[in-house]
Amino acid sequence: MARVFLTGATGFVGSHVLPALLNAGHSVTALVRSEARATALLARVAASPGKLETRIGQVNDRASLDAAMVGCDAVVHLVALPRDWNDGADLERVNAVGTATVVAAAEAAGIKRFIHLGALGVQERPELHYASSKARGEGFVRASSLEWTILKPSLIWGERDGFFNIVAALVKIPAPAVPVPGNGKSRFQPVWVGDVARAIVQVLDTPKGSIKASFELGGPRYWTYTEITQEVARALGKRRIIIPMPVPLITLVARISEAIRLPFPVATDQLRQLALDNIGATDAVERELGFAPVDMGGRLGYLKRKISKQ
Repeated sequence: MARVFLTGATGFVGSHVLPALLNAGHSVTALVRSEARATALLARVAASPGKLETRIGQVNDRASLDAAMVGCDAVVHLVALPRDWNDGADLERVNAVGTATVVAAAEAAGIKRFIHLGALGVQERPELHYASSKARGEGFVRASSLEWTILKPSLIWGERDGFFNIVAALVKIPAPAVPVPGNGKSRFQPVWVGDVARAIVQVLDTPKGSIKASFELGGPRYWTYTEITQEVARALGKRRIIIPMPVPLITLVARISEAIRLPFPVATDQLRQLALDNIGATDAVERELGFAPVDMGGRLGYLKRKISKQ
């Protein structure tokens, strides 16, 4: 079993990947940003002594990475920002430059195996800040000397997720209607976070065929933005009318929300991304990784619960 260096252990995806790695018999060194986060993580995750260790640092701090990676055999890199408040500068700093820094530290530490959580459908386009930053991050991984694997999920749903909980917050507002951006027909392929964690552990444990390869992670069917909102409403037991909102108008709302730091399902950058569907082949996971992903339909009941702040 490997000693895995894990970034993003306290985040949404990391909160599922960490126990999956431990349950598979691996030891984990988790990079966290503060002692408070380290304490909360150790309190939340049950692990036998020595199986889970924490190190304080950040993906852009090379010195902290060099110290933290000592003794590790593999890296699972999850850290990424989905949006920022700085016209894309923070996305570039974390998603692109941060990934390049983690890659360089892994190479310097003599670590060979590197698993990177990318994103489905990203490409370098100057008007798409998130997509460009993730595409550039993937580029740094591909250009490295590491034995890398890139996993590229669509929207991820599950306990502690971001997007679906924000949509749920809108649905919970006591109003008869919920707006969706544009015509609501942008398509996604939501994938369960448990399947993302399963895929990560699988390619780590069985590297044959996955080295210097990328895999798209999506659920077994496509959902439009409108259908996702309707499914969230069903899960919450709410009857809501879904109203398409013109992109210029919802962009104005998004800009106001960003200016006052108010959570909103989509950022202005993400509204530009909606012009592109976020889908792959519906049979890709089963065909390439050998298991059938869970369908999101009827499984969003967790949205009724409050998100833990830990």
